[in-house]
Amino acid sequence: MQADRKRRLQVLVQNGLFVVLLAAAVALAAFLAREYRVEKDVSLNSRNSLSPASMDVLRQLQGPVTVTSYSSPQDARLGNPRRATRDFLEPYLRVKPDIRLEFVDPRVEPGLAAAAGIRVNGEMVVEYNQRSGHLTELSESSFVNLLMRLARSGERLVMGLEGHGERRLTGIANHDLGEFGSQLQSKGFKVAPLNLALAQEVPANASVLVIASPQTDLLPAEVAKIKSWLARGGNLLWLVDAEPLRGLQPVAEALGLVLSPGVVIDPEAAGVSRSPAMAIGAAYGRHAITAGFRLQTLFPFARQIGTVDSGEWRTTPLVDVAPRGWVETGKLDAKIAFDKGREVAGPVTVAVALERTVEDRAQRVVVVGSGHFLSNTFLGSGGNLDLGVNIVNWLAGDDTLIALQPRPTLDSGLDFTRPALYAIAFGFLIALPLALALTGAAVWWRRRRHRS
Repeated sequence: MQADRKRRLQVLVQNGLFVVLLAAAVALAAFLAREYRVEKDVSLNSRNSLSPASMDVLRQLQGPVTVTSYSSPQDARLGNPRRATRDFLEPYLRVKPDIRLEFVDPRVEPGLAAAAGIRVNGEMVVEYNQRSGHLTELSESSFVNLLMRLARSGERLVMGLEGHGERRLTGIANHDLGEFGSQLQSKGFKVAPLNLALAQEVPANASVLVIASPQTDLLPAEVAKIKSWLARGGNLLWLVDAEPLRGLQPVAEALGLVLSPGVVIDPEAAGVSRSPAMAIGAAYGRHAITAGFRLQTLFPFARQIGTVDSGEWRTTPLVDVAPRGWVETGKLDAKIAFDKGREVAGPVTVAVALERTVEDRAQRVVVVGSGHFLSNTFLGSGGNLDLGVNIVNWLAGDDTLIALQPRPTLDSGLDFTRPALYAIAFGFLIALPLALALTGAAVWWRRRRHRS
């Protein structure tokens, strides 16, 4: 009897200890789940999580971001736009918890919606740094680009030299830079043309002057205005194709550039079904523009960019190409080959950054040996756009906004032709049920025969 009572007491103590330990384990698990979060996005292109570049932009924002969604709880076309907005902002809140989300029903408060300039149900107004912008598309690229525009302090004016057949920042031709100009505008830059035959000088409020492959000679007075701009500490992006400088030789001399003739030949580019004159970025220099840059870039018909160390400019090579190639000075035909006696072997530098101090202010210049690099035709090649935006951000002094652009979301939808839809419907609605029925009937018939 005593033994049974002792055994029951032991079992009771063990059960009680088990309950206490179980409760402690559950409480500890709840605490760890609240304090720590481990996630892994296994979707195609990691489309359900933010890119590292987007997270870098969010971490650089000092202070809260307010998002006001002008949306109704239910919409016949959109379903529940408020839920869609919450779901969209959830990964951003994990990186930047001080994003505040507010909702306003435009049907209940039409005055507030009209005052905010709301045009569609679900439109958002994003406020940061005493500036605001509208967002109508729930996409990572649109939202992060808007945050970059709001974070940019003051106006950044990028002026493209025109009047000599240059690649225009607003042009739509294949050789123009119109798509690149549009991307700059989406990131808060103002883009404008500049004709130095009419303007007295490069405007003082210009952040960056872009010279992109003029096709006719500049007048001496125009060249003098560009040199004056550089002497005052102006920032310059110069895209130099493998062709004559069109009167800009004095500018090259002022920058200490050595622009030898010839086109870079890259055998590795030919190996991926491209022309050997399409040089692929092989190595990036240690510079703010290329820090952490890992994307492939393409420099069509590039020329070598050399510099002379005069002690005036601090020079950094940005991009080297063609480690197994050379600079071809002859004709680009099927018989091109390296001439060891008179041609330069790779790797070849095709982009450099120059910096100096003028009147206690940093002056910045980037020279790229390929105007095609940012043209409408080749802008989408690999990381050309990302590198181009990084260059302009650095030239404009927005070093903190230098980052890879948010990745595009791959199309995850499937488009079927009408015959394919009919075939799928026939297969699932008729053929598959009929096959299952026939299989069941055959099994029943065989069992019946065995029993009989």
